[in-house]
Amino acid sequence: MPITLEAVAFVRNARKDLADDDWGEVVSDIVLAEGVDPDSLTGLEDFSHVEVLFFFDRVSPGEVECRSRHPRGNVAWPRVGIFAQRGKNRPNRLGSCIARVVERSGKTLRVRGLDAIDGTPVVDLKPVMREFLPRGDVRQPSWSVELMREYWTRD
Repeated sequence: MPITLEAVAFVRNARKDLADDDWGEVVSDIVLAEGVDPDSLTGLEDFSHVEVLFFFDRVSPGEVECRSRHPRGNVAWPRVGIFAQRGKNRPNRLGSCIARVVERSGKTLRVRGLDAIDGTPVVDLKPVMREFLPRGDVRQPSWSVELMREYWTRD
């Protein structure tokens, strides 16, 4: 079944490369697309965080993974399915990130810690509410902790 999505905004920041690490201090402006009413952002500045859903537009369809692989090509980590990792080469090329809201002004929402490069199309924004966060402990394998060690900041 085909699904059609339109970009509601675009990411603007200094990050041009597709590097995997050091996203924690990246400041991004999420600028609403033409025709999207600035009122759609009203009240979002009252939340500490926003969930940003975006499209990995620089991943070509030929780069999409639908099977298992070693995350980041690291053979020291186990082969896991694409849905057991957060790589950009996903079947629908959708990304998701929770970022800190810095401020809102007109058609622009400024955030910190969004792992999307300049020009990335945004397909949705959602306020982060405690009630939608995981209930109870979060479990994850040790390889994923190692993979994420420098994702947000370099040691």
